[in-house]
Amino acid sequence: MSNYNLTHLDELENESIFILREVFAQFEHPCILFSGGKDSIVVTHLAKKAFHPAKIPFPLVHIDTGHNFPETIVFRDQIVSDLDVSLIVGMVQESINSGRSKEERGKNASRNALQTNTLLDTIELHHFDACVGGARRDEEKARAKERFFSHRDEFGQWDPKNQRPELWNIFNGKHHDGEHFRVFPLSNWTEIDVWQYILGEKIQIPSLYFAHERKVIRRNDTWLPLSEYIQLDEKEVPLQKKIRFRTLGDITITGGYESDADTLEKIVDEVATARQTERGNRADDKRSETSMEDRKKEGYF
Repeated sequence: MSNYNLTHLDELENESIFILREVFAQFEHPCILFSGGKDSIVVTHLAKKAFHPAKIPFPLVHIDTGHNFPETIVFRDQIVSDLDVSLIVGMVQESINSGRSKEERGKNASRNALQTNTLLDTIELHHFDACVGGARRDEEKARAKERFFSHRDEFGQWDPKNQRPELWNIFNGKHHDGEHFRVFPLSNWTEIDVWQYILGEKIQIPSLYFAHERKVIRRNDTWLPLSEYIQLDEKEVPLQKKIRFRTLGDITITGGYESDADTLEKIVDEVATARQTERGNRADDKRSETSMEDRKKEGYF
């Protein structure tokens, strides 16, 4: 008699693939929100497996702030070419030019929060009724409140107290015209699960996740990469450090860690012993105690 045992990664993969197929079954115009980070890469890989041998039936949507790491954009274009999928890009600069968004000022200015208007405009323009994202419950306390199917009202707003029950893996995607859902297939995954899965599946990821030499500055207890979008004050001196990034956002807010982890095996070992969350070096999460929840209520990812 054959022995049929599933590892915890197999179970997580099966759950995520089931959710992706539910999205395809319940919604008319779904998409995958693709940032070029490890989580959205894993979601895209799972979508590839879920619908093989057919192509991924959803377009990838990237909200481009204009302040991305160049490596992220190169990787995004490469994966779109390799998978032969559609790519829709929403430009934050266009929202600024049209007056929908206002550029922040000052040393710590960021375009991260400005993505919300651009995202909601892109959703409305293309009539998306489900946007699949790579958020996980272990990332941040506001993320922990999310369901797999997260309902958003006609203004794109999230009300954590008005979400659907999800008993026995039954998902209710019914909605009124103009409303939509954010869907999170990786909700039950942890950071170490993601890295072990990337290692086991041999998934390609941007070079930014591996330790590399880069000019950085020390600000707010983190190493920020030097770029044309960061304003330096007199006391900030660029230094050459060997760092890597555990999460990828705008280059203006994504802090790096000093690290020697230049292989997937070393990254898995490093994450397994980490004592700080992966978003612990994200400047956008440090603006207030409830910064993530406040942004999500406005329509953020």
